[in-house]
Amino acid sequence: MKVTNDWKDVLEKEYSKPYYKELYEFVLKEYETQTIYPTSDNIFNALHLTPLKDVKVLILGQDPYHNENQAHGLSFSVLPSQKVIPPSLQNIYKELQDDLNCYIPNNGFLEKWAKQGVLMLNTVLTVRAHQANSHKGKGWEQFTDAIIRAVNEKDSPVVYMLWGRPAQTKEKMLNNPKHLVLKAPHPSPLSAYRGFFGCKHFSSANEFLQENGLDPIDWQIENI
Repeated sequence: MKVTNDWKDVLEKEYSKPYYKELYEFVLKEYETQTIYPTSDNIFNALHLTPLKDVKVLILGQDPYHNENQAHGLSFSVLPSQKVIPPSLQNIYKELQDDLNCYIPNNGFLEKWAKQGVLMLNTVLTVRAHQANSHKGKGWEQFTDAIIRAVNEKDSPVVYMLWGRPAQTKEKMLNNPKHLVLKAPHPSPLSAYRGFFGCKHFSSANEFLQENGLDPIDWQIENI
């Protein structure tokens, strides 16, 4: 469970803290005795694909998808082999279609965003199969708070997309005036109609990035 790019310097000091040692032992045992998602080599996928220096947008999720062949370390994203697009992601695609006229693709693989500087972070990075939130409160939140703080300290502009109440509890950590914080209800079918639809976060993010001299994100996920 180590990260090798420029996140390494940020996270190195976390590894030696007591909470992380406990978390490490817990997660190790879980992988040995239970079915855990994502696979252990994908836990830090978001960090591997989006180095700190490249972060332009942060999309915060809760914990990984807990069914087979879904989670691969990026919030909201599923593996290309997964033919069923999760309901929240379907709603994200609907909003993208409405906001930026993107077509709705036949897959939920969002790696393209990560490679453009969209940090797709869950606050909890592992989960037991078929048991949502089963690794909540075990230490991941402290670890991902360190990641969020590092992004907040960046000198270049970053857009935060905080969808739903759990993500919005992190807003108090975001005090850098160079950044833009966008808030909306969660895209899940339970709450999307309360204001996620029509939030226009994707066009707002691109406008902000361009105003600050950065390339916009190409949000279109292509068909496989």
